[in-house]
Amino acid sequence: MSQAEAAQSSEFAAPSAGQVDQVDSVGKEGAISAPSLGESTGNRSGQPRPRRKLIVIGFLGGKVRAGNLVHREAQLIKTLQLGYPLAIRAEIFANSDGNAALRAILEFLDEDGDGRLSDEEKKSARIVLFGHSWGASQAITLAKRLNKLQIPVLLTIQVDSVRKLRQNDGDIPPNVLEAVNFYQSEGLLRGRKLIVARDPSKTKILGNHESSYRHNPVSCAGFPWYARTFMRQHIQIENDPAVWSEIEELILFRAR
Repeated sequence: MSQAEAAQSSEFAAPSAGQVDQVDSVGKEGAISAPSLGESTGNRSGQPRPRRKLIVIGFLGGKVRAGNLVHREAQLIKTLQLGYPLAIRAEIFANSDGNAALRAILEFLDEDGDGRLSDEEKKSARIVLFGHSWGASQAITLAKRLNKLQIPVLLTIQVDSVRKLRQNDGDIPPNVLEAVNFYQSEGLLRGRKLIVARDPSKTKILGNHESSYRHNPVSCAGFPWYARTFMRQHIQIENDPAVWSEIEELILFRAR
């Protein structure tokens, strides 16, 4: 790690977009297990403290704004915010807002508010990243930026991942403990079929799971006609209750 990257990893008070970009070699948009619920972790004084909340960051696909509750990604974040406020810190972002998502994570992790992340604050991070389409690609790019800062990620979840320009959504960095990929391969717009761990000794791929809607269509109500016509299967998996129920279970398991 260069001196500039080391400085960025330890000091981040009110970072500018340019400062955040210094840790991202992919472009402007650019494994540690946790204790059980109720267990405590030590602080600098050696006194026990409550385990930190699970941080869940979601990214929407396409050019969708973060507050659009037609989309399952936004709905899931809302469910987590309302249902588990004591255990989970959840936020949703447009896939173009990777810098804002990174700044939010750094602020969440800075428990003592001193504008610097200690090694302890980094190691105790409990983070889940997920997204659909371009949002899935952005989730992996964010995981790579966190890897540069030596911040672990518990889980990445990709739903019909579509690679963004200058990104590689199939390469899972070694700071990610577990990763899972959901995709469909029947539509005009198809998601990535395979994700691979850069270091299999540090990252477990939970699976590359294919869904088919040829005989089991899913409602795409609320989506514009062109999406229903030209991207039907791509948005069917985005609306598939079975897929999102499994995703919610994966997240809640890590919040226990």
